[in-house]
Amino acid sequence: MSLRPLFAAMLLAGLAMPAGAQMMQSESYKFLQAVKDAKGNEVTDMLGRPGSNIINTRDVTTGEGALHIVIKRGDETYLRYLLQKGADPNMRDGRGNTPLLLAVAAGQPELIRILAAAKANPNLANAAGETPLIRAVQRHDIVMVRELLAAGGDPDQADNIAGLSAREYATQDTRNTAIAKLFAETPKKTRAAVAGPKF
Repeated sequence: MSLRPLFAAMLLAGLAMPAGAQMMQSESYKFLQAVKDAKGNEVTDMLGRPGSNIINTRDVTTGEGALHIVIKRGDETYLRYLLQKGADPNMRDGRGNTPLLLAVAAGQPELIRILAAAKANPNLANAAGETPLIRAVQRHDIVMVRELLAAGGDPDQADNIAGLSAREYATQDTRNTAIAKLFAETPKKTRAAVAGPKF
């Protein structure tokens, strides 16, 4: 079997793509790779180019952006820099995880503070409906629970899997007495009524 037709088809597919898209695709890949490799000078150069709009680019296979990458390695300096350059603190990866969810999963309360200051939404859930607050409760981490409550986390927002909220997970888990007590002192949020037709 000859590979020549396959190479010809690949070449034609590449030529069919507009030159700008080809360049952007490779720029995006290079940017994410530079972030992964912590090549500060390259990242700074790429973001400093006039008209650069790669700050919120995503990996085509995982959906991860630059913030997801730096959160996973616990890199405060890069996190602050990328947020200053306009990175979206609410960007979701392919599984719906936000940088805030990843910071909680990694047990990084200092990154939670940085993201909260950048207006990260503490109530954005992943594909399973798991919020950062639910994940912090499951980790039995009262420091992170406090940080998320201070940032506006809703203890009564339920997930999609068990239909339980952070408050309910805490009260059901006997190892979470301090967190359950914290939630007992936290009033329920009033939810706006959904307007609809009246019959």
